[in-house]
Amino acid sequence: MAEVLVLVDHVDGAVKKVTLELLTLARSLGEPSAVFVGDGSDAAIATLTEYGAANIYVADDAELGKHPVAPKAEVLAQLVAEKSPAAVLIPSTTEGKEVAGRLAIRAGSGVITDAVGVDPDLTATQSVFGGTVIVKAKVGTGTPVITVRPNSTAPEASAGAGAKEAVSVSLSDGAKKATITNKVTEEKGARPELTEAAIVVSGGRGVGGPEGFGVVEQLADALGGAVGASRAATDAGWYPHQYQVGQTGKTVSPQLYIANGISGAIQHRAGMQTSKTIIVINKDPEAPIFEIADYGVVGDLFNVVPQLTEEVTKRKG
Repeated sequence: MAEVLVLVDHVDGAVKKVTLELLTLARSLGEPSAVFVGDGSDAAIATLTEYGAANIYVADDAELGKHPVAPKAEVLAQLVAEKSPAAVLIPSTTEGKEVAGRLAIRAGSGVITDAVGVDPDLTATQSVFGGTVIVKAKVGTGTPVITVRPNSTAPEASAGAGAKEAVSVSLSDGAKKATITNKVTEEKGARPELTEAAIVVSGGRGVGGPEGFGVVEQLADALGGAVGASRAATDAGWYPHQYQVGQTGKTVSPQLYIANGISGAIQHRAGMQTSKTIIVINKDPEAPIFEIADYGVVGDLFNVVPQLTEEVTKRKG
């Protein structure tokens, strides 16, 4: 059984959920192997092993951490040449897609981005044109390089061998052209990261202003979810731009997406249409977003959402 390489997405050594999803997906495609660029801690190795990594390739040379993106592509390119894997899976993040593009060029391979599923024969499923078209695509040249959207696969633990192997890579001059000069740690609250959250509660123009996001946040916190916003809300300055969901913002695919006061412009739908269950709360029964809703409530969000939050809190208690 050929290896399937999975690039580990981590923050200061803590493995992110999307990596566990990719290891789970990789088990259906071949023998999953994790590629960790950084200092692979015992905790990280244990997590990767728990979710099926047969081999864990660790490249922890300090030089790799001095430069963005390119070192990861070069580590993967070397492993592709040495191990001849069946495929390489990479998280479909902004950085992940750049790594994939660089790797594809170095390995002489085809690349598919933003897959929402991969079949055992390595046919990838993509949701394109704002989520209105489903495409099946397959790489025809070299080792398939595929980036997969977070929340496309439910992570399932299944212990692997977890054989750790050190990888040494000499960076090319091109990989050293950009240098990291400073790092700032973003302050994070208790809510999950937007693109990885299993539950996303979003607000749009219908919240009426910055203060209107209070009811959205309360529902998100009751459900243990993340908060999102439409472009109209972020452009108006009602909520920070990093929480924008849509074609020009972040793409999410949670198990549950609750849209509050969002009309459903095509650019917003493009960023959330692959959500597993969509609930819409809007006082306009003609709002386009109702077309893709699994459940819809026609009503004033300031009446509906607090009641929903109260009921969720009651049932949790």
